[in-house]
Amino acid sequence: MGEILLIGTFDTKGPEYAYVARRLADLGWSTVTIDVGVLGPARLAADVRSEDVAAAAGTSLAALVDHGDRGEAMMAMARGAEAVVRSLLREGRVAGALALGGSGGASVAAGALSVLPLGVPKLLVSTVVAGDTRPFVGDGDFTLMYPVVDLAGINRVTERVLGNAAAAIAGMARAHEERTEPAEGRPLIGLTMFGVTTPCVERVRQILAERDYEPLVFSANGVGGRSMERLVAEGDIVGVVDVTTTELADRLVGGILPAADGRLEAAGRLGLPQVVSVGALDVVNFGPWETVPERFRGRRLHRHNSAVTLMRTSPEEAAQLGAELAELVAGGRGPRAVVLPLRGTSTLSAPGGPFHDPDADAALAAALRNGLSEDVELIELDTHINDPDVATALAERFDAAYRTASKETVTT
Repeated sequence: MGEILLIGTFDTKGPEYAYVARRLADLGWSTVTIDVGVLGPARLAADVRSEDVAAAAGTSLAALVDHGDRGEAMMAMARGAEAVVRSLLREGRVAGALALGGSGGASVAAGALSVLPLGVPKLLVSTVVAGDTRPFVGDGDFTLMYPVVDLAGINRVTERVLGNAAAAIAGMARAHEERTEPAEGRPLIGLTMFGVTTPCVERVRQILAERDYEPLVFSANGVGGRSMERLVAEGDIVGVVDVTTTELADRLVGGILPAADGRLEAAGRLGLPQVVSVGALDVVNFGPWETVPERFRGRRLHRHNSAVTLMRTSPEEAAQLGAELAELVAGGRGPRAVVLPLRGTSTLSAPGGPFHDPDADAALAAALRNGLSEDVELIELDTHINDPDVATALAERFDAAYRTASKETVTT
């Protein structure tokens, strides 16, 4: 039976962690306490002391304190905590992990929690979860709990909140421990989707499921692409049909859902079957209408809904995106193909749509043709991306590539 990791700053949150540890003991769980505090003496004796965490980061607690840079110290403790958690994971001791704290403690603990694989319970209790949680959650399957009041001592409110937190992580850890890993099943295939490419992706998903694959659909919202790349890199996903590469447009132009570093690289690096398209490269994402930067107010904009405003990429931007996409795909290895619809990359830029722009579509296509290497197959279709013919081409090209790659693996 594994244990539950409690990761945090015991110099400031010692009593709170002690309370959670007692509640978990009452629920039948043993814990491993990991102290990442650097401000003063620990208020709870830890199994892994802050000195140990600093050493795991290649430094010493005394050196961090003497230097007097709290930001630098917290980054070092984050590295050390990640190393400690990886070691405990290798030893098979981790059934789940819980962290409490403010922004500093949460950022250190979140980094440590993020090294745990998909499915291992991760619970973060912090006041920061009432705001933008992306810096803390990243691409992990975190559970977040808002404590209502600041975690500054045990009182009638924090008792309830922390008691619930202990019960939650205990229940999730129990389920994780009791889960039976399924026998080797259907191959997991990563797909990327946005609202404006949904018809295409749904059809691809249906075809692949009928052919005995298990498709996983990721929202192309910056985090979704990053999550897919991570699962590919970790070996869970064995091929991708990357229909919706729109995150590249947000990164290029300055939208709110940009691609993370490493986007479109994991499958190519591992030589996995990779079929790519140009889904939603016609759009850049912003928030409500009034939040669109002033420099873009003269551009072609579309109110997607009250919370999302879309902007059409220009021919110049489309050309840059085509060149970047070609470079990313060409930089990989293994069976790779690009399916290129010539008459629109989303529901908005299909003929008759508000973003229909043949010049931009032509610029995108020309840059792709010029940039792809000879070992990448290019399939051009004289239609828009949500035409059923595009979905069929994507699914069939992937199926052929996967089966060919599987045969080659068996013969070698």
